[in-house]
Amino acid sequence: MRQFNGSRATTYARDLGDACRQMQQHKKRIVAICGMPGAGKGVAAAAAKKLGLEVLVLGDVIREETERRGLEPTPKNVGNVMLQVRADEGPAAVARRLLPKVEAIQSSTVAIEGIRSLRELEEIKSKFEATTIAIHASPKSRFQRLLSRNRSDDPKTWEVFYERDTRELDVGLGQVIALADMILVNEGTITELQSKFKEFVAKLNVQ
Repeated sequence: MRQFNGSRATTYARDLGDACRQMQQHKKRIVAICGMPGAGKGVAAAAAKKLGLEVLVLGDVIREETERRGLEPTPKNVGNVMLQVRADEGPAAVARRLLPKVEAIQSSTVAIEGIRSLRELEEIKSKFEATTIAIHASPKSRFQRLLSRNRSDDPKTWEVFYERDTRELDVGLGQVIALADMILVNEGTITELQSKFKEFVAKLNVQ
C-alpha cells in the first residue's frame, strides 16, 4: 500500500480533489441559448426551467456591471458597458465572469441564455460540453415583443432597436446563430416555442 507523510498526503489529497472537480466540470453539459433581442430567448429559458434545468443569463452579468458603475440601465448604457467590458477584458470576458456560477451549480446540465459571440462559446466549451440552440424571429416580431416587454434596457423606437441589433451583430452574434446546433423559428405562440424547445432538449437526455 502506498504511504505518504503528512505534507505529501495533504498535497496528494488536494490534487486528487482538484482532478475530481475537473472531471465533474467536464461532465457538465451546457444548453447554450442564443438569438437576437426579442427573438424569444427568455421563453426558451423558461422552458428550460420547467424541465428542471438551472438557468444563467449572460446579460445579467452586464446589467449587474452597469448597476455597479452607478449607471441607469438604458439601452445605450447597457450596450456601452457590454462593449467596454469586452474591450478591457477580452471578447470572452462576459462568459469568463459567468463560469464560477456555472461551476457552483451541482446539477449536470445548465442552460445559459444570451451567448453573443463565438469567443464566448469557445470559452464555455473549453470547460464543458455545450449544445447551442438559436431562437430566430423576424425584426418586426422582435421589435413588437420588446415594446410589449418594456424592460428598462429595451428599445422604445425602431432607430434604437436597429442600433442595438447592429451592436449585437458587431459583437459576433450572427456567427453564433449561423453555427448553432439547432435553430427554432419563433413566429407563433409562446406555447409553440416552448414545445419545440422541450422536444429538442429532451433528445439530449439532460438531467
